[in-house]
Amino acid sequence: APNTHFKTITNKQVSLKQLQGKVVLVTFWASNCPSCLKEIPHLISLYNDYHQRGLELFAIAMRYDRPNYVVNTSKSYQIPYDIVLDLHGQLATAFGDVSLTPTTLLINPNGEIIYQNTGIFDLQAMQILIESLLPIQGNK
Repeated sequence: APNTHFKTITNKQVSLKQLQGKVVLVTFWASNCPSCLKEIPHLISLYNDYHQRGLELFAIAMRYDRPNYVVNTSKSYQIPYDIVLDLHGQLATAFGDVSLTPTTLLINPNGEIIYQNTGIFDLQAMQILIESLLPIQGNK
């Protein structure tokens, strides 16, 4: 995965390099993309189920998305995971010129992108994949 760093809408500084050892799900989305909005409940359930066990989740809003729309969407859906504004499109470029939404990537604890999907991902398949990468529960 690219060694990028970014700031979330709550001003948290994040560097992908610092997240090595964790499973990281990155999704590129837009507040005006119906499939992206449909996917939010999936993302919330993944976050709620796996964050305590080491899953980090970042939803990166596309360059053309208006920041106030992004913030309003995150409030109205009560999104618990981190939201990032990609104001200049650098993150989309860094992750291989992402242009379609939603695009979802999963990064393993070694920092390698092991899954990439455009369109709504299969929640069950994603759960199985994340489970396989996280430490067994109880061995915290």
